[in-house]
Amino acid sequence: MAQILAPSTQWQMRITKSSPNASPITSNMWSSLLVKQNKKVAPISSAKFRVMAIKSDDSTINRLEGLLNLDVAPFTDKIIAEYIWIGGTGIDVRSKSRTIARPVEHPSELPKWNYDGSSTGQAPGEDSEVILYPQAIFKDPFRGGNNILVICDSYTPAGEPIPTNKRHRAAEIFSNPKVQAEVPWYGIEQEYTLLQTNVKWPLGWPVGGYPGPQGPYYCSAGADKSFGRDISDAHYKACLYAGINISGTNGEVMPGQWEYQVGPSVGIEAGDHIWASRYILERITEQAGVVLTLDPKPIEGDWNGAGCHTNYSTKSMREDGGFEVIKKAILNLSLRHQDHISAYGEGNERRLTGKHETANINTFSWGVANRGCSIRVGRDTEKNGKGYLEDRRPASNMDPYIVTSLLAETTLLWEPTLEAEALAAQKLALKV
Repeated sequence: MAQILAPSTQWQMRITKSSPNASPITSNMWSSLLVKQNKKVAPISSAKFRVMAIKSDDSTINRLEGLLNLDVAPFTDKIIAEYIWIGGTGIDVRSKSRTIARPVEHPSELPKWNYDGSSTGQAPGEDSEVILYPQAIFKDPFRGGNNILVICDSYTPAGEPIPTNKRHRAAEIFSNPKVQAEVPWYGIEQEYTLLQTNVKWPLGWPVGGYPGPQGPYYCSAGADKSFGRDISDAHYKACLYAGINISGTNGEVMPGQWEYQVGPSVGIEAGDHIWASRYILERITEQAGVVLTLDPKPIEGDWNGAGCHTNYSTKSMREDGGFEVIKKAILNLSLRHQDHISAYGEGNERRLTGKHETANINTFSWGVANRGCSIRVGRDTEKNGKGYLEDRRPASNMDPYIVTSLLAETTLLWEPTLEAEALAAQKLALKV
């Protein structure tokens, strides 16, 4: 992200009122993407937008569309709540729907629920019940109206967070008075790659082959350079509709790869908004017949990987003299480099090679305007003597609850020994 601005006044915990002109995403919005064929699956030519579709009888489609777009508000106060949680891999999103008696504005108005944890890899079959605690709500861009998406975390029936519940620990860190006093802001750059459905090869690439080398694709326009723009734009608008604090989007260096930014967000809100945005992206790619992957290095070789760069600042960093606070934070981050790397996403070693705008995974580094470092500081931050830092190490499949809370813990709560701090300062040529 180019800069950290003031965070949105909308918080993730409360839902905004519906716009009278807003409408949910429907399947007919994909008419520009889908190819009508004779009741069989086949791709478009590899040189163009590659999306799979199955042709059905038009009357069947119209009847289904009519039911999907039914406005039930004149007939009932009931709404549909889509409960969303993180599955057993720590990166998959799961969801199921339930009817709520009336519209709600806060997660405390929603009941807890449960699911079969043995089917998600989160509980044994003989004791499979896992309890969902509603934590944040967003407007549902798919159903529209007063219907909502509900971000939940998972607990045992006894009330203990299950191992894949990383939100619980993050909430503890963000509720610490020292952390609250520093009002940590986050701007997260989520990169992702779109794949063709059956061959699991990037969108726009010839099957089994490669496009021209990187260079013309970043922030590009044109049918021979940009693949998946409709998905990116649909996701952008759906996030705005939902109340997610999305701040931008762009095509990435590798063709078929995109990025969107969420933030500035305060504390636990950053993780809630990223997970909600990922869920919406999964649903949109599902509708479009495209596969979403957050693999940090989906294609080996001379191709950029996918990261989740995390911009971070505290109140002290944003005030006069903040650059000195940033340098102290960088010292702490250097001393806990391996702790962060181990928590920054699976398969990250394939991405952090020292090439393709990354630092080597085994070496901590920092620099001003240097995208080959672990931590980058912007020119404006150096010039103004205050601002933010960018942690470029997190992989695209990182858990935002872990990354955001670990940054706060390392820079605000963890204290190194004076000896370790002095040695790190000498090594990094930092005068603190």
